[in-house]
Amino acid sequence: MAAVQIASVAGRAEIATGTVYRYFPAKTDLVAALLREIAEREIGALRRAASGAPGPLSALCAAITIFATRARRDRRLAFAAIAEPVDAEIDVERTAFRKSLAAEFAGLIAAAVTERRLPEQDAGLSAAALTGLLIEGAIGPLAPDEAGRDRDLVQSLALTGLRGLGVADARARGLVVQTAIPAGEDAP
Repeated sequence: MAAVQIASVAGRAEIATGTVYRYFPAKTDLVAALLREIAEREIGALRRAASGAPGPLSALCAAITIFATRARRDRRLAFAAIAEPVDAEIDVERTAFRKSLAAEFAGLIAAAVTERRLPEQDAGLSAAALTGLLIEGAIGPLAPDEAGRDRDLVQSLALTGLRGLGVADARARGLVVQTAIPAGEDAP
């Protein structure tokens, strides 16, 4: 985020720098708008993945998997959008993005609890922990940086997240077997 320059953005868009400033008076305004766009796109991807699942636990697993897969596919952008140190003005948008992610996971966790697919738990707290696991495990500074292992890492994140929520046998249930991005989905 620190490397974003208005002149470079204008050049890539093939417009005058002044035109960019007409819509975005400061770099922070431009970056905040970009973060809102990324958040909308990623929340949409979670919702599409979950809506195609046959049940609440499968929906949760699909959402976990799609988030981790997309984040791993473009780690640099995902890290910039979610975890890179930034100005306080921009961090407000990033925090909103993380809260949106946690809210999506909380809804899926609550649905699985209601259907007795997960043990009783505080869906909001569990979602916050799951969001932290996925961010740190997929893109954070402690995340593995091993090329060619993304599929295994996504599966490990999904298994760890589901175990933390109370699913001891995710592989036996067939929940964690596929980590490919569904047709039509793009990386962040």
